Amino acid sequence: MAGHPADKASHTHLTAQFSGVPTAQLRDATLLGGLLIAAASAGGFSPIGVPIVRQAGGDGVSAVLLLDGAHLALHSSPDRQSLLFDAMAPSSHDFRKVMEVLARRLTARDIKSDTRSRG
Repeated sequence: MAGHPADKASHTHLTAQFSGVPTAQLRDATLLGGLLIAAASAGGFSPIGVPIVRQAGGDGVSAVLLLDGAHLALHSSPDRQSLLFDAMAPSSHDFRKVMEVLARRLTARDIKSDTRSRG
């Protein structure tokens, strides 16, 4: 059914891995929660609350920020010097500014990302 709304993806899903991140950054729950707020702001998103941030086992941090029709989430693994990032938003949004904030604030040695259409 050409032209049907289902023919076009409704959302975009970004996953990214930041490698070689200093362990101090990966253990800093305040920094990582603030990073989600800064990234959401740069991307033009409207948060519907504050980030939920939890110190995970092994000194890692997990955090999620719910947005209007979207989310940003991260999980850090200090023992691997790695941060995993996940974002889902309506296709009208562009994740470039979100990634710029993350790349600028995290001193990663390498960043790999993948973006896919969903819905």
